[in-house]
Amino acid sequence: MYPNYAFSQYGNWYANCPCYANSYDYYRNYATEYYNYRQQSVRGQATWTTGGTITKCGIPWTDNQSMTVAVGEGSPYQCGQTLKVRNLSMPGREVLVEVVDTVPGYPANRINLQKKAFEALGANPDQGVINIEIIPSPQLELEKWGKYLLEITQTAYPGYNVTEYNTIGKTQLTPTETKETYEFILQSPQERIKIRGNVIYNTNTERIISFDINEVNE
Repeated sequence: MYPNYAFSQYGNWYANCPCYANSYDYYRNYATEYYNYRQQSVRGQATWTTGGTITKCGIPWTDNQSMTVAVGEGSPYQCGQTLKVRNLSMPGREVLVEVVDTVPGYPANRINLQKKAFEALGANPDQGVINIEIIPSPQLELEKWGKYLLEITQTAYPGYNVTEYNTIGKTQLTPTETKETYEFILQSPQERIKIRGNVIYNTNTERIISFDINEVNE
């Protein structure tokens, strides 16, 4: 499915999308501020919800293919942050979720997952509560274009959950063009695949010139 998914600047809707208009420095400063704390993993518990129409973050529960989560009001996790959540009862079952809401009274180590994310961890909703490990992913927020490719990959592979994210490299192609490469591990009930994504952008305007995602051998 979608072995070679590519897009160019001509007719590129994403190039002018305001949701990617924030500067790279914003993401770097935002992530660095919380890096020392948020890089630590925490063990706790997760419940589930179907979500509502309004969230404290202004981000819908259906964002990120419904791989979303609400955190305690006093937790260090911020709106839009990506967290890796691991099911401690089922080794190998983990998902990347986006913080979209808060839950009054929840401690920092207790989260409320969207039902689809709860099920993606191999949990039955009838369980109600599962033991999990929360692993913040500050690297993802340091890399603006990595998050961009992650969203493209999730759209291209709707039946898969992204469980791992890695930065491969950054290359200056010309004085005004930069190429960044990332890899994602996707998991479905039937298989596990690796996706490599490349994005080339203008370093002066931060407009995308081209991107591609391809399946590669692990």
